[in-house]
Amino acid sequence: MNANTAIPHNPEPDWHAVAALPIVECNQPLQALGLNRALTVHPAYYKLGVPNAIAECYVRSEVFERLLQVTKWLPAGIRLVVLDAWRPFGVQQYLYDSLWDALRDYHPQADTAQLEHLTRQFVSPPSTSRTAPSPHLTGGAVDVSLCDEDGRWLDMGTGFDEASPLSASHYFEQIEQPDEQQIRIRDNRRILYNAMHAAGFSNLPSEWWHYDYGDQLWAWHKGLDAAIYGPSQVQSLDSLWRQQLEKQMQAGQVS
Repeated sequence: MNANTAIPHNPEPDWHAVAALPIVECNQPLQALGLNRALTVHPAYYKLGVPNAIAECYVRSEVFERLLQVTKWLPAGIRLVVLDAWRPFGVQQYLYDSLWDALRDYHPQADTAQLEHLTRQFVSPPSTSRTAPSPHLTGGAVDVSLCDEDGRWLDMGTGFDEASPLSASHYFEQIEQPDEQQIRIRDNRRILYNAMHAAGFSNLPSEWWHYDYGDQLWAWHKGLDAAIYGPSQVQSLDSLWRQQLEKQMQAGQVS
């Protein structure tokens, strides 16, 4: 892997084609990332006080293993930061509605179709549909950044979730005569992109921080016939107890 390979100019997803891809669910469980020492887990929405946000980041088990691969390929002194992964539906709804409202105020002449196009560049419409779920509701989408070994954020050119043209992964590759800071930003994005790409992730071109594995967006970017992750859910204590009791009943241990 060459960490300094230029980020290509990838096309914006054809969202209708993305949603049309079938999902062959592989039933990998969600796994919490917080205990892993190789990763820095910083659940951004929880820390920002977003309603219904949770204090942990969960991903599918295969995504977890691939993130560990990424940590091994990063240059010495650079750490991978996970900002968000699986989301509750309420968080997805809040993010979509909040950005929609902000864009409507900023673009008062935009119609519904234009607002939807602008909004989904940064937030997918909330959906738990078995055939077209929001990527972050599958456990396959992750939002990531980089920091140094002392926890200082690397300069990525914009903040996380900044709804700006500068957030496009390829943006700083287009500058013909970049200054020193722009070169540093470009190279930081290259480090992240190339490590994540080498581990099998795809990138959403409008967001330098957003990567996918296993969901429909990943399948579309990779030219695959199907996704392997549909909507998922963190198991509640109530559902765990019910599953345990059901197993005991089937085994004849509960009368």
